[in-house]
Amino acid sequence: MSSQNSAAPSVLFVCVKNGGKSQMAAALLRHHAGDAVEVHSAGTKPGSAINALSAEVVAEVGADMSAGFTKPIDPALLARVDRVVVLGEEAVVEPVPGMAGTITTWVTDEPSERGIEGAERMRLVRDDIDARVRTLLDDLTQTST
Repeated sequence: MSSQNSAAPSVLFVCVKNGGKSQMAAALLRHHAGDAVEVHSAGTKPGSAINALSAEVVAEVGADMSAGFTKPIDPALLARVDRVVVLGEEAVVEPVPGMAGTITTWVTDEPSERGIEGAERMRLVRDDIDARVRTLLDDLTQTST
């Protein structure tokens, strides 16, 4: 398979600020899929920076989100990707006319609701997202072959 396969499935991960969860999901999917999947992330109300703790715990498992930056949803990208995955219930993505893909919402683990904070919280969030990303990758690669 060519590393620049134009038929590669594409995914857009979205959260509110595009500083944590959607960036984590994108970094983890890139880590697991390499060039087999085209990966993007965006925010419904982008913040000003990547969450440093998110980047730190993602790096612990070999993924890298250090080059990431917060950005809004590009309507053209939203229209053409195969999958849009919204992380958390706070972010809402409205379908656009002629949209190629589907929108799925992942209600991710929120350890702070159980009194878990800091790096421990972020690792639990990462592991929840990582498990979902692996399932998504399996689904994408099975349907694209």
